[in-house]
Amino acid sequence: MSLNEFLPELAERIGTLRRDLHAHPELAFDEVRTAATMATALKQLGLEVFEGIAKTGVVARLVLGDGGNGRAIGLRADMDALPLPELNSFAHRSRHEGRMHACGHDGHTAMLLGAAEALVRLRDSLPCNGTVYFIFQPAEEHEGGGRVMVEEGLFERFPMQQVFGLHNWPGLAAGSIAALAGPVMAGADRFGITITARGVHAAMPHLGSDAVLAGAALVQALQALVSRETDPQDAAVVSVTRFQAGHADNILPEQAVLGGTVRSFRPELQDALEAGMERICAGIAATHRVAVDLQFVRGYPPTINAAGPTALCRAVAREMVGAENVVDSLKPSMGAEDFAYLSREVPGCYVWLGNGPGAGGCMLHSAHYDFNDEIIPLGIRYWVKLVETVLAA
Repeated sequence: MSLNEFLPELAERIGTLRRDLHAHPELAFDEVRTAATMATALKQLGLEVFEGIAKTGVVARLVLGDGGNGRAIGLRADMDALPLPELNSFAHRSRHEGRMHACGHDGHTAMLLGAAEALVRLRDSLPCNGTVYFIFQPAEEHEGGGRVMVEEGLFERFPMQQVFGLHNWPGLAAGSIAALAGPVMAGADRFGITITARGVHAAMPHLGSDAVLAGAALVQALQALVSRETDPQDAAVVSVTRFQAGHADNILPEQAVLGGTVRSFRPELQDALEAGMERICAGIAATHRVAVDLQFVRGYPPTINAAGPTALCRAVAREMVGAENVVDSLKPSMGAEDFAYLSREVPGCYVWLGNGPGAGGCMLHSAHYDFNDEIIPLGIRYWVKLVETVLAA
């Protein structure tokens, strides 16, 4: 039996499942229906299934050959949706107001289940020896489900030498795969700053201190962290995204609150940017006679693709779609991804699967987004070929 014999029928069923998942989106750590659907299907395939990891996470184990050589890999898909009202009108639009699959995790989840079924059906004909762990992860969007899975012993319970992930990528042609060595997604930290001043009548500013002026100076000064203190060839972003202060035209308020995000590709640069923010806040406090409290919260670390796994993924992609459709020249994304927590512990590679042009500019996290079901066969085939390659006997 070959994959080609049953892939069209399998892909059609997986597409139906994908649309069902899209219609029933669930937010971080609340993927109860999705997890139960995966666990039931995996058990029906005869796999050993482990539930309740990081609350709703599911892991399934498939042994190929005799599995006695200790080789094992992990394939990961994310399950959660976004807190976003859907503006699509097709039949499988979200049935739950205020949340939708706007990032394609429904497609990732469905494709990984399809790959599990394909590998089970092919297991007796594959020249492979080793173990595959199918990792269905909760809470990728902002809540760090990958970190929680690692903290709850993912790699101790399921030892593996390499871990792999994929994400659909609007704007990249369907039928193409991007595999970047090194940084592929940025680390994402966030900050909150509270400025406390001595509020006074706006007509007599000399009698107090000005939280708004200090905040404005702070917004300007923080930009120097990138423009003047970061190597121009070392990408970073410091964005102030909110600034709240005051309620009246004739009062200098006692408080201003700012917040935003910091993005970078190296842990060392994350440290330097945090230290720079602390220094600037202290300087603004002294200059404007205000108190400045900085809360810097570390978020997802940068997602770094290891050289060995990336070379394997590129080789698999070239064999599947041809060298002309394997992209290795894209710039890393300033978006963040909690696959980073997995690949920080075990060498891994995270690839982008072309989702098509993004009709009308519809990209990830858009209220008009939908996963492209036409790439489901490619996603399943990619996972199967990767397993064949990595666990070749």
